[in-house]
Amino acid sequence: MKINLGVGAYRDDNGKPFILSSVREAEKRIFERNVDHEYAAIQGNDLFIKLSEQFVFGENSTVLKDNRVATVQCLSGTGSLRLFAECFASVKGRGANIYLPNPTWANHTNIFRIAGLNHVPYNYYDSTSCSFDIDGMLNSISETKEGDLILMHACAHNPTGCDPSKDQWKIISDAVRRKNLVVLFDNAYQGYSSGDPERDAETIRYFAESGHNLVVCQSYSKNFGLYGQRIGSLSVVTANEDEKDRVFSLLKSHARAMYSNPPIYGARIVAEILTSPDLKRMWQRDCVRMTQRIISMRSALRNHLEGAGSTKSWKHITDQSGMFCYSGLNSEQVDRLRDEYHIYCTSDGRISIAGVTSGNVAYLAKAIHEVTKE
Repeated sequence: MKINLGVGAYRDDNGKPFILSSVREAEKRIFERNVDHEYAAIQGNDLFIKLSEQFVFGENSTVLKDNRVATVQCLSGTGSLRLFAECFASVKGRGANIYLPNPTWANHTNIFRIAGLNHVPYNYYDSTSCSFDIDGMLNSISETKEGDLILMHACAHNPTGCDPSKDQWKIISDAVRRKNLVVLFDNAYQGYSSGDPERDAETIRYFAESGHNLVVCQSYSKNFGLYGQRIGSLSVVTANEDEKDRVFSLLKSHARAMYSNPPIYGARIVAEILTSPDLKRMWQRDCVRMTQRIISMRSALRNHLEGAGSTKSWKHITDQSGMFCYSGLNSEQVDRLRDEYHIYCTSDGRISIAGVTSGNVAYLAKAIHEVTKE
C-alpha cells in the first residue's frame, strides 16, 4: 500500500477528486445560458466581487454599508496575496516588514520575498503541546513597529491546524490595535474548516468591525473545489470612501501589469451558487459533507493509534481543525514512514487528512505507531 499525505486538495473516501454537486449544477445552468468568453474587466466580474465581499464580511457589515472596501477578483489565494504584496511594497517601500507565523504555508515566504518585503517569523506554535502558542504570539507582536504588516490565517491554519479561540482572537486584536499594524488575513478555508461559512468568517468580521487596518485574501479553491479555476479576491478595508477609490485604482493598476484581467468561468460558478438559494443550500451541504469526512478521519486515526497501544498522546489530532494535521513526527520518523511503509508526507510531519481514508487509516496508524514507539 502507498499513501500520499502531501496532497493539498480534498479527496473522497476512495482517494479521488471530489466535484461538488452544487458546482456541477451551476455549470449546467451557465452552459444553458450560452454565455460568451469575452475578457473580464481589470477588476474582474463585478457581481462576483459584490458577492465575495458579502461572503467574507457579511451582508450587514458596517464596512460594506459605509462603502469602505476596495475589492478586486484575483487568481485565487496565491494571486491575491501576490497582488497585495506588490501594492504594499509600492507604498511602503522594498524592505518593509511582513510578519508571518512560524510555521506557515511554505509559499507565503516566496510570495513576499519576491515582492521585496522583509519576512519576519513570529511565534505561533508550541511543539511540546502541539498547540497554538498565544503567549509566544503576543510577545512577537510586542516587538513589531507601527505600520508593519502581519499575516494571519483566518481559520484552519496551514500547516498546524491550530487556531486561536474566540477569546484569544480578541486578545490578539487588542494587541495588534495597540501597535497599529496592518492585518492581512489569508482566508482559504471559509466553509471548509467547520462546515459553516458564517462561523469560519467570525474572526475576520470581528476585526473588521473593530476598526483594524484590514486586508483579506480570499480563495475559492478548497471550499468550492475550484482548484484549477484560480478564483479568489483581494479586499482592502479603508478609512473612507475617498481612500477606497484610491486603493481600488492602485489595485487595478498593479493587476493590469501582472495579469491584465482574471478568469471568468470560475467566477461565474461562484456567483451562480451564491445568488441561487437552492444552489447555496446545496453548496452548504457539500461543505458539511467534506468537513464531516475530515473530522471522522481525524477521530479514526486517533482511535487506531490509541488502539495500537501507543503511549503517546494523540489528542492534538482531534483538537486541530481543517485539512492539515501537524502530527508531531520528526524528519527521521517521516523518512521511516516513506522508506519502510511507503507513506509520504512533508518532512515537518504535516499530514493532509484528505489523504486518509477508511481503507488506509488502520495501516497508517500502525505505521505511525511503529516509527514513534519508544
